Amino acid sequence: MILYMTSTPGGINRATGRPELLSNKNHFVDRLKEDWKPHSKCVLIASEPDDTKFNSAMAKTYLECFNRSGLSMDSIDVLDRREPKTVEILDRFDVVILAGGHVPTENAWFHQIKLREHLQHFRGIVIGISAGTMNCAEVVYAQPEEEGEAVNPHYQRFLEGLGLTKTKVIPHYNQTIDAVLDGKRLYQDITFPDSMGESFYCLTDGAYIRKDTKTKKEMLYGEAYLISDGEIGMISKTGGEFEIPVKRHIPKFLLLGMAMLALGTLIGAVVTRRIMEDD
Repeated sequence: MILYMTSTPGGINRATGRPELLSNKNHFVDRLKEDWKPHSKCVLIASEPDDTKFNSAMAKTYLECFNRSGLSMDSIDVLDRREPKTVEILDRFDVVILAGGHVPTENAWFHQIKLREHLQHFRGIVIGISAGTMNCAEVVYAQPEEEGEAVNPHYQRFLEGLGLTKTKVIPHYNQTIDAVLDGKRLYQDITFPDSMGESFYCLTDGAYIRKDTKTKKEMLYGEAYLISDGEIGMISKTGGEFEIPVKRHIPKFLLLGMAMLALGTLIGAVVTRRIMEDD
């Protein structure tokens, strides 16, 4: 399986709602084409299983925008409340798209149809979009999103996910960086405290992660930030890349040691250069 975890792949004009080309920011389409099977058959797994009209419209839009972007797609089915047993024949599809939406709602639907079990032997491409990306994780960080969730003591912020990766993703960081929810700053007052002993990878729109389940290698492309132990730092710029470490949580003392090692190497190089110049 090849897994793409996106914040948003583009493809839909936000002003008009009409199909447009997928975003090739950070070479997303270029890389996807390398993995793509011509005349692919796709299934869109909805985040809101009862909103059937919207789900069908979204599938129609994606069918057009993928083909317009040079990714030939012959058909796209919809897995929602109308045809829940479609989950039992995923091996007939080349591409699975996990829709965006409300993370807990989508998570509950995925559990109901036992999607985790049915994806275990899937050999095609899985594309996560926003909430779909978040629910790919072994343990999902369901960052509060809707009014009341940040102050609800019964709201679960950590959920069992699909187990396709151990990486916990927060999408749309560029859109939510200054957000306030229930009188609390979304990041400083909610997410930073939740990150103690955790690592959250924050993707800006246009950034994405590609994982090859054969090699277990996960590469992050584009502008992204890492939140861990209440602190945040940029790990990749637009056009850049970052290999996500196997060890997902890096303790502060180890980060400090790595920084000191890097500083020592830099000082050593400067000193050596000056000695050579003096000679």
